[in-house]
Amino acid sequence: MNLKMAACFVATASLTSSCLAFSHRSMMSSSGSLRRAIASSMTSPRPIAYNQRSVIPTQFSTRLASTAEAEAAPSSTSDEEDLTDEEKEAKARAALKSPFLKTMRDRGFLFQCTNLSELDSILNDATSKDEAISAYLGFDATADSLHVGSLLQIMILRHLQQSGHRPIVLIGGGTSKVGDPTGKDESRVMLTDDIIKQNTDGISKVFQKFLTFGDATPTDAIMVNNDDWLSSISYLEFLRDYGQHFTINRMLSFESVKQRLAREAPFSFLEFNYMILQAYDFLELNRRYDAKLQLGGSDQWGNMISGCELGRRVDGAQLYALTAPLITTSDGKKMGKTAGGAVWLNADKLSEYDYWQFWRNTSDEDVIRFLKLFTELPLEEIETMEGWKGADINKAKIVLADEATTLLHGRDCLKAIHDTIDSMFKGGKSAAASTEGLNRIFISEDEASEGVKFIDLFVKLELANSKKEARRLIQGGGAKLGEEKIADENAVLNKDSFGGANEVTLRAGKKRAGVVELQ
Repeated sequence: MNLKMAACFVATASLTSSCLAFSHRSMMSSSGSLRRAIASSMTSPRPIAYNQRSVIPTQFSTRLASTAEAEAAPSSTSDEEDLTDEEKEAKARAALKSPFLKTMRDRGFLFQCTNLSELDSILNDATSKDEAISAYLGFDATADSLHVGSLLQIMILRHLQQSGHRPIVLIGGGTSKVGDPTGKDESRVMLTDDIIKQNTDGISKVFQKFLTFGDATPTDAIMVNNDDWLSSISYLEFLRDYGQHFTINRMLSFESVKQRLAREAPFSFLEFNYMILQAYDFLELNRRYDAKLQLGGSDQWGNMISGCELGRRVDGAQLYALTAPLITTSDGKKMGKTAGGAVWLNADKLSEYDYWQFWRNTSDEDVIRFLKLFTELPLEEIETMEGWKGADINKAKIVLADEATTLLHGRDCLKAIHDTIDSMFKGGKSAAASTEGLNRIFISEDEASEGVKFIDLFVKLELANSKKEARRLIQGGGAKLGEEKIADENAVLNKDSFGGANEVTLRAGKKRAGVVELQ
């Protein structure tokens, strides 16, 4: 029985099984003075965090408690009965001791967590004994490169390793055959095995730039593929052993499911079973690699809780889940997309220069937050920038662009990028080196003799997503050959356009450019 059929039958068979239940857990105590301090700080919207051992949700503030606050937190228990659940949760966050969770809290990654205090104790105890806890994060192979929307998750794994624990990168070669329905209005396009293999190869290489892989130390990262166990699932065995632990009732309560049903959008049984397979991944990773913690975005919270509960029910394992907030820009747009398309992490899909420009174009409201999330600058240094205004905030954006680009592409590329900026926008004289950071395409002598339409070149350079968009760019006066506007949408680039040089620069607007080189 193949994976697709197994997934369908598991969902159908689970209609009569019992709902997942969580046992009650008591919260930490607090003093009256801390209560007042916490209450006065709770001014931002609060996410709901389900305690793994309780069906009652607790809320906590998204405000980040500083290390100083944590150290100053009093230990008195006299006013425990006066604290609300959200205040108890805020106190637990302020009292964190493990380096990893403190980093998550202070830099803005910590959103929801099961049994936060207990997980903190386990991580801190492992650190004190020079031991490593294994935690994983999954990435489906739906494209041949990850985009900047996945960078938050990669940074979490990097901080995990730097805190003395072992990251497990889970490539979703198996779950990519089903498709994650989260946040989608329609079913994903079914991918062939060959495309999934190609995509897996494409997304795997970016992790090497952020993590240390190997088997020399307990903290060395490993990369695994859930196709290794999902594609060999036996339907009857899987149904008997695991189907009884999931109910349609509970699965229908997940936000990703409710949104699709509310829009009356088609929702296949195949997609419906994605959450079961994700939960099973956690169980399998715990068995194979002793993974105790699953990391992910807050849109995966329901699936992650199911994985924790499945491990407890089947193997008696105590597992944990921690989510980061879904990152949007200050204007409400989803992280990772621009007017020019996705901001890819692979250099063969987006040049170092364009990647740098993406960060340089960050809004004033987002720059401090992004410095905390997407760079490794010390928090003290970032805090000095919080009061910067006007031209100074632009300096902070350049710091953000430099540091984020260095993490992905290395610091060596920055000189070429800055030379390009100086030449194009500041009247610099380093023209010989100024185009090194730009996206580049090549045309032959024969093509130059015949002439190549500018609209085609703008599309090939990814300065426009289509010929129609390229025409609009020309009509709006935003297309240039060097410093000269291109006025005719039917104009061509020919040998004369090069003026004796072997390359020319095409510009789209003020900050985007590419090079056409004559071969």
